Amino acid sequence: MTDQTADFDFDLPETCIAHQPMRPKDLAKLLYIPTGQALEDKIIRDLPSFFRKGDILVANDTKVIHAKLSAMRGAAHIGITLDRPMGDGRWHVLIKNSKRLKLGDKLDFPDGQVYATVDELEDGGSGFIRFSVEGDAFDQWLRDIGTLALPPYIERPTGPTEQDEKDYHTIFSHHPGAVAAPTAGLHFTDQLLAQLDEVGVERLTLTLHVGAGTFLPVRSDNISDHHMHAEYGIITPEVAERLNKAKAEKRRIIAVGTTSLRLLESAVDEHGVIHPFHKETSIFIRPGYRFKAVDMLMTNFHLPRSTLFMLVCAFGGTEKMRHAYEHAIKTGYRFYSYGDACLIEKASL
Repeated sequence: MTDQTADFDFDLPETCIAHQPMRPKDLAKLLYIPTGQALEDKIIRDLPSFFRKGDILVANDTKVIHAKLSAMRGAAHIGITLDRPMGDGRWHVLIKNSKRLKLGDKLDFPDGQVYATVDELEDGGSGFIRFSVEGDAFDQWLRDIGTLALPPYIERPTGPTEQDEKDYHTIFSHHPGAVAAPTAGLHFTDQLLAQLDEVGVERLTLTLHVGAGTFLPVRSDNISDHHMHAEYGIITPEVAERLNKAKAEKRRIIAVGTTSLRLLESAVDEHGVIHPFHKETSIFIRPGYRFKAVDMLMTNFHLPRSTLFMLVCAFGGTEKMRHAYEHAIKTGYRFYSYGDACLIEKASL
């Protein structure tokens, strides 16, 4: 076990980064990473073969909003990426060109109707702003004025395209509030879900509104010094009850994506009981963490030195995941949001 961020670094050629999703979706590659066995190269269409009757598939039903805004403070251009709402029109945001701002500054937007006021500035280019509208009026304004906040590694010199508006939403998306898509869910199609139903897989959803902090790298040399971003999550009493029933019956819980896994692990107690959840979580999962809620994880391939790569190392075992990533790079797997996926069995303690 290591606390050094550098130990989670690896060389990733630019050619491995996916800028468009696979079409059709279910032809994307799937790397099966079992415990104690060899890796298996499959495709998403093969996913049902790894499931059995009674398994619980848990997906994140958050929906991506138009979180990226362009503002002006006088003659200065200010980039705003919404992170999470704080109530009463106040938002935590990431700010590009934040050094041009001071408390109380007014930010104007292209429509000339809505403005925001700088409430608080934080180190590292983040802060709090308060918009002049809220509620349904704000939501409509955001749909009209904002754009998708695509990850910085997806090259879009002129901004997100109409195709991105279709591609960057999962089949599970229902509750608006995410800045970034829970990308493991992007692989699922109606046909794939129907096949899982035929196997006898039970499907449940929870909500974790993925924040802008998901794009932030680990800048500290020591993992323990990293400040994890907060995100708002919801697990209903009904979903918690069904999950606990499955656990009592020794059925497997498979998380679709790290967001689903992080929320489940935030809601589980030391005895393995999953509780209803309706608050923020800033859980930071790294090697040494003992998983109590999830048995398998389906996820995309993550950035070097990222908290998400640390998470998969914790789940599948650091050496196993290093080997899997080396294999993926050598054999042409596509990385990141629009890339391929892996299905990981939880490592034995």
